[in-house]
Amino acid sequence: MKAVHFGAGNIGRGFIGLLLHDSGYEITFVDVNDTLVSHLQEKGQYTVRLANEQADTRLVDHVTAIDGKNTALVAEAIASADLVTTAVGVSVLKHIAGAIARGIELRMAGSRQPLHIIACENALGGSTTLKEFVYEHLPADVAADSAQVVAFPDAAVDRIVPLQQHEDPLLVTVEPFYEWTVNRSAVLPGHREIKGVHYVDKLEPYIERKLFTVNTGHCYAAYHAYLKGYSTIQEAMKDQAIVSEVRGALQESGAALIQTYKFNEAEHNAYIDTILERFVNPYLIDEVTRIGRSPIRKLSTNDRLVRPALLAQDCGVVVTHLTNAMAAALHFDAADDPEAAELQQAIKELGLEQTITKYTGLDEQSPLHKQVAEQYHELGRLHPQGKE
Repeated sequence: MKAVHFGAGNIGRGFIGLLLHDSGYEITFVDVNDTLVSHLQEKGQYTVRLANEQADTRLVDHVTAIDGKNTALVAEAIASADLVTTAVGVSVLKHIAGAIARGIELRMAGSRQPLHIIACENALGGSTTLKEFVYEHLPADVAADSAQVVAFPDAAVDRIVPLQQHEDPLLVTVEPFYEWTVNRSAVLPGHREIKGVHYVDKLEPYIERKLFTVNTGHCYAAYHAYLKGYSTIQEAMKDQAIVSEVRGALQESGAALIQTYKFNEAEHNAYIDTILERFVNPYLIDEVTRIGRSPIRKLSTNDRLVRPALLAQDCGVVVTHLTNAMAAALHFDAADDPEAAELQQAIKELGLEQTITKYTGLDEQSPLHKQVAEQYHELGRLHPQGKE
């Protein structure tokens, strides 16, 4: 079996590539990093190390790579593949859509074998988004014909892969925990399930559970760690005040998730405990500025802070910790982060209240908006890194 995977970075190799290998796939990575592509072509294998006490390692072999700029070669690989996956970032999906469309055209000219294309991105409906981009490049007749044999099941993925510094450029360290969930209802008949993937009939609850627990908790810890001067999430999670705040935020988002999607309360509380344990993992190094980067995106209406707060409010949950996370995000001013710089400039030019509305979508009369503003000022008084 053959898989084409877009994105040969740490997540692509350490998470998606590892699971595809364990399911018996020969993997062709597609990337625009010439050095990385060259190493994969030369070695044909790489090592994945688990961030645990034993530092367990796994060899992933039967791999190669293609220069993503060589659209013709990428299309040929897709034409003969059994599976296509991505881990490139949502903003990059539109840039790979043309090559995928060309591959589908070649495939439809000579094969009627089913093809599944799964975007393994940290976003709602990643595969659906990719499908829309791909279909913009397909002739109408090919698009109609391919709908019967090409599927784009949405997915949710979760594995912490920190920044890497190794002598071996292909070695990648990942945490032991992982979760890859795929929408079974969008899978075509005859698809061979990927080992380690959890197939579900309704994906949205699992996407939001992950986004509003893992991502919400991670960025909450990062923004408060930044205010207190910590360098890593692991350092911050030794501070019981931060741990308590993070848990409080996850209990607020959790209450909303339990009401909305009927999750078992005890099981979800256990899930929260698992997530907090992952943040403490001493064998991982998560830099605060990396986890907190792009605060504008993270403050947007449908992302990890505002959406769970609105959901919780609609469910009658008292919200204080999630708004505190938004307030802390508004103080985030890490160097070399364009979004952080834009956010700070907006506060100077527009004032706090208008900035909150502009980036969160919360109306100034909203109780959540007022609470964010109050907590912003309070954090500024408490922490030297903050701005009153």
